[in-house]
Amino acid sequence: MEKVAYQNLGSIAYREAWSYQEQRLHELVDRKLENRRLREAGLPPVPQIHYLLFCEHNPVYTLGKSGSEANLLLNAEALEQQGFEFFRINRGGDITYHGPGQITGYPIFDLDCFFTDVHRYVRYLEEAVILTLAEYGIEAGREQGYTGVWLAADGARPKRKICAIGVHLSRWVTMHGFAFNVNTHLEHFHNIIPCGIADTDKDVTSLQQELGRELDMEEVREKLRRHFAQLFEFEFITA
Repeated sequence: MEKVAYQNLGSIAYREAWSYQEQRLHELVDRKLENRRLREAGLPPVPQIHYLLFCEHNPVYTLGKSGSEANLLLNAEALEQQGFEFFRINRGGDITYHGPGQITGYPIFDLDCFFTDVHRYVRYLEEAVILTLAEYGIEAGREQGYTGVWLAADGARPKRKICAIGVHLSRWVTMHGFAFNVNTHLEHFHNIIPCGIADTDKDVTSLQQELGRELDMEEVREKLRRHFAQLFEFEFITA
């Protein structure tokens, strides 16, 4: 069974978390290459250690490599005045928001140790959130043609995205991941066209918005951790 080191990075600046992800990714890639050399020499490989990083970011907008800056509705001056950062990054997808009250998750997994299927990997990220929401009595699922986790239209409310996903892989090692709105300030999504989706029948939401109460973030993190371990069939170790 694979071993995953869980780390809650707490409240952290986006650039710092991005740099930390890259360090861990390079660590896994280097170990993978070293194990290849060991096998060729007839020696036993070193066990691969993966990471699951959770954090909350300072208010920031990030734009994926396939996204359009036109989906950011604030100019540089307004961003600075309102206390937001902005980064172009190397994940897939368009623009999204990260901030307090949101669980941002970064799995740094060597998929050679699990399965080499990006589509399945993204489905598992979604499923961990779907299973967590089910524990709160919320039925969530997927929206055809889009990534992420969605709630169906309900009366006067449109389809609502509660979790965005954008990933990057290098030699089958993953980084970036998902952004799960728990107690998130949803008004901050008004400064962007979230994920580049301008459809009038779609919106964003949070667990707090759906339940009408503030959630214990640690409680939600623990449920997510458990579902990740079950889906990917790994065990946690102390980092």
